[in-house]
Amino acid sequence: MNTLKVHTIETAPEGSKLLLENSLKAFGMIPGLHGVLAGSPATLEAYQKLHELFSNSSFDAEELTVVWQSINVEHECHYCVPAHTAIAHMMKVDAALTEALRNHKEMPNEKLQVLQNTTLSIIRNRGRISDSELETFYAVGYGERQVLEIVLGVAQKTISNYTNHIANTPVDEPFKKFAWSK
Repeated sequence: MNTLKVHTIETAPEGSKLLLENSLKAFGMIPGLHGVLAGSPATLEAYQKLHELFSNSSFDAEELTVVWQSINVEHECHYCVPAHTAIAHMMKVDAALTEALRNHKEMPNEKLQVLQNTTLSIIRNRGRISDSELETFYAVGYGERQVLEIVLGVAQKTISNYTNHIANTPVDEPFKKFAWSK
């Protein structure tokens, strides 16, 4: 049962209407998550801005997908795992990587495995990461910038994953073929 309203442009608070119009232009639809977040214009704006910033970080499409999906799967988000599976396909990310992320399998290379391990450690330990984990992260070619960008991704996904848990956001029709559960 939904516990938060999924807004349309017509039902959204005034401060969310333009933000939902932007979603419609960007995606050709208003994703259900955006409709829920519209209940708080500030939260919808923050989510959209965090998404934009993280999407434009130093990570490539595969790395973005590893961070997003590692968080989504760890948080068991029924909405974001299928949504980011679709997004990964649109970004031309290898389907084998997406399936590995969805099913807790090994990453296809050491660098992506270390990225996933670091992301999960940051989440599971609430930002407390050991010196040895950071050394391993740096040894495969990442730096301080990427550590901070993982934190940015965690901030974005915490908003969406937690909101979807509270709202039980219905999975949008284009994402249903990628349905997921733990």
